[in-house]
Amino acid sequence: QSAKCGACGPGYATPLDAMKGKCCPREEIVYLPCIYRNTGIEKPDYLATVDVDPKSPHYCQVIHRLPMPNLKDELHHSGWNACSSCFGDATKRRNRLILPSLISSRIYVVDVGTDQRAPRIHKVVEPVELFWKGNVANPHTSHCLGSGDILISCLGDPSGNGKGGFVLLDGETFEVKGNWENGGKVPPLGYDFWYQPRHNVLMSTEWGTPKVLADGFNPADVERGHYGRRINVWDWSTHAYIQAIDLGQGSIPLEIRFLHNPAAAEGFVGCALSGAVHRFYKTEKGDWAAEKVIEVPRKKVRGWLLPDMPGLITDILISLDDRFLYFSNWLHGDIRQYDISDTRKPKLVGQVFLGGCITKGGPVTVVEDKELQSQPEPFVIKGKRVPGGPQMIQLSLDGKRLYVTSSLYSGWDKQFYPDLVKEGSVMLQIDVDTERGGLEVNKNFLVDFGKEPDGPVLAHEIRYPGGDCTSDIWM
Repeated sequence: QSAKCGACGPGYATPLDAMKGKCCPREEIVYLPCIYRNTGIEKPDYLATVDVDPKSPHYCQVIHRLPMPNLKDELHHSGWNACSSCFGDATKRRNRLILPSLISSRIYVVDVGTDQRAPRIHKVVEPVELFWKGNVANPHTSHCLGSGDILISCLGDPSGNGKGGFVLLDGETFEVKGNWENGGKVPPLGYDFWYQPRHNVLMSTEWGTPKVLADGFNPADVERGHYGRRINVWDWSTHAYIQAIDLGQGSIPLEIRFLHNPAAAEGFVGCALSGAVHRFYKTEKGDWAAEKVIEVPRKKVRGWLLPDMPGLITDILISLDDRFLYFSNWLHGDIRQYDISDTRKPKLVGQVFLGGCITKGGPVTVVEDKELQSQPEPFVIKGKRVPGGPQMIQLSLDGKRLYVTSSLYSGWDKQFYPDLVKEGSVMLQIDVDTERGGLEVNKNFLVDFGKEPDGPVLAHEIRYPGGDCTSDIWM
């Protein structure tokens, strides 16, 4: 527990303290939700604890599994009960992992404080609590607040329609307190969010209508307005929905990240379908705007769902010193690193291919490509040809190791990468050059979730017990 740095609360005083501080040893274990929904295996999802300490005899092994008490939850993203936003409160500890279930709408509160290496269930918040007290469902992103409470964004209402609302959990009892938002106005869709108290703002994004995306992706649903296109802007102090920034039809803005420096009034959002990264920023007038700063060109292909294949930017993150931006192209199969010293002109400084839909010898032929001379080779590590493409990413606090998993969401995994559902996902690790930029796969690191005791499983988002680059917010 990082609170050993003094009589402080959880986390670190500043992002640079987290990155360079003496009290943040290298990560030794990580937690990942593992999903059985849509794999044909009738077992509950579970939380895996993986040993990532190169000095350990159990390096790259799952050392503990905590099964959930229900089937088909679709565990997805997770968050903490307390983070650096509570740094000033010595009574708080980062000892509970919040695990919302995207499909069942349950929220599991997991005790990781009693035994870090063997988490146990502390409490289950049943879906009916979200339905009755908040008229919301399909919880997605969880962030702790400086107040000690936990804020969770949702994708829809209890009937499966889109609705970009939020619920608040009490940080001590984990009871649902009700909605966070005030006033009648809510965005039509929800997904991820980030808040920045110094600028009195919360930004949320939009994926799609839950009942439409639940079992797969139909391009026609984009035209029908079932997929997101806006960054939604909220007043942090009044909780009112005040502005929508339209990024265009079919953009699907997913993960959103402010710069870590709490004084910065800007950040980035990755758009899945348009393959664009937009920089959002506060204008001189005091409202918010966005500009496209990166675009991944589509590839013209044969033998695939559509004649144009987007990169499908699914996850993005920013290093704690705000120097590098990373994102994954789940369909094209690459991870990219950009130098964002000039936030308006990101420079590509690192790229590595880890599978994807366009590898040589597969069913897809690329007929026109604005970036590559030839189709990439299939990705093989330790003799295993890796199915799927790079998806969730998590960076070590010091910025030197990037961890990657390959599952997006079981309903879409099954559609786009049938082999991934049959063989299970993987976790990989990439070494990062933090001086000049550059990415290189660590050939000694592979966690193969195809070899799990109950059969191949889909491992998703990665969390470190001491906090990480995508969950800590500084006040």
